[in-house]
Formats: sequence, C-alpha cells, structure tokens
Amino acid sequence: MDEVDVSRTDGMLHIRLNRPDKRNAVTRAMYGIMADAVATGESDDAIRVVLFSGAGEGFCAGNDLNDFLAHTPKGTEGPGFRFLRTISTATKVLMAAVHGNAVGIGTTMLLHCDLVVAAHSARFSLPFVSMGLIPEAASSLLLPRAIGHIRAAELLLLGEAIDAATALRWGLVNRVVDETELMEVARSLARRISAQPPSALRMSKQLLKDDRAGVALRIEHEGRIFSAQLRSPELKEAATALLEKRLPDFYRSGLGSNENE
Repeated sequence: MDEVDVSRTDGMLHIRLNRPDKRNAVTRAMYGIMADAVATGESDDAIRVVLFSGAGEGFCAGNDLNDFLAHTPKGTEGPGFRFLRTISTATKVLMAAVHGNAVGIGTTMLLHCDLVVAAHSARFSLPFVSMGLIPEAASSLLLPRAIGHIRAAELLLLGEAIDAATALRWGLVNRVVDETELMEVARSLARRISAQPPSALRMSKQLLKDDRAGVALRIEHEGRIFSAQLRSPELKEAATALLEKRLPDFYRSGLGSNENE
C-alpha cells in the first residue's frame, strides 16, 4: 500500500495521505512524494487545483517522530523542507479537506492552502513548544497574520486543540460540513476553481500571495532552529515521556537552556 496516493481527474491533482494505521504521521519519504507530486502539478497545464486529504480517522498526526529522530535533518535541506518550499511557492490553487486530527504540519500546511474545507470532527493543534520544538512552515509569520497575535500565541504556546467551529470563526478554514459530505464538497469547489479562466486564476493567486520572499526567509529561519531543536534534550524528554505515557519534566538538569537563542 502506498503511503501517499496521488491521482488526477477533472483538472485536479489529489494527494491523499494513506497511512491510517499511523494516523497519517508524515515520514521523510512521504514528504518527498508530496513535494514531487505538487511539482508535477505545477508543470502540468491541465492541473488547476491540488487537493490534500487523509485516509482513515484523521487528516494528519504531524511528523513521524521516530522517523525524524532516526534521520535528523541538518540545516534546512531534506524532503520536509523541500515540501514546504514547494507548497509555499505553488502557483496552482491548493486545497485541503480535513477531518479528525490535524496536528503540527497537518495544520501549518493549511496556511499555504487557498481553500480549506473541514468536517465537524476536525481538530487543529500545534504542539511544537510542548514537544521542545518551534513552529515551522512559516507558521510563526502566517498564523498571526491569519488569526491575530493573541490567538496565534494561544495555539502555539499552549499547544491546545481547537475544534472546527472555532477554526471557522477564527478564519483558519473556509467552511465546515458533515464528514459524509467532506470530499464531495471539496471536489465540487475544485471543479468550480478548475472552470475559472486560467490566467486570471493564476494571477489572482499571485496577488493574494504577495509576500513569498518573506515566507521563504521565515521557512529558512524556522528551519535552522527546528533542526537544532530536533537534537535537543527537550525533544528527547518530550518524546520519551510520550512513549512512556507520562508527563515530561523540563526542569531536570540540562533542560531548558537557551543554547539556540
């Protein structure tokens, strides 16, 4: 079974995370497949929309920690950062159909989407700080722009989940629908987008995304700190506590230093 399904129909490229037994936690290999798929869609004039979705009970559980700890990126290279650069510079319309949990990258990637449809079951969380990490995907820049500093700080510093109704009210998603209708509503919107004049569509998106240089710089800046934190005692403690089903203790000797500041 492919861990990422890629298909195309009616001007839409559909990228579906297909690792339901791991709640669609993303590995380096999956990032590479998604980056390649988006790049292929960018070069195909027949593709107008790229739609992301997830198989199983939820959209995406975030990064696969075991995979990342085993292959810690150095700097801002690697499939994960290539995927972030690809979606942040995409000229085609990006959409997402979200149900269940959208954790970490499962939420931050939505900040690069143009339309997001959520099921009532969707829950969005950004537990980077609680895992000893920092935000990625330029979310430290884009999230405050989208929902304001106070709400962004609540999501990022506390790491608590918000439901679909809150995400709609705050402006993180376009609409909320029943889970049984999720994919049909998303596909219907994709068909409507695909029917639009292609040049006007492309230029309108370009005008909406007018700070690509700033986003690119923020991805690089976050990436350097994120990579360093992947090797930190804070992440080790957070990951160990998660596996041992206990609360982490960040006040032990050697934790909580400011070595990356």
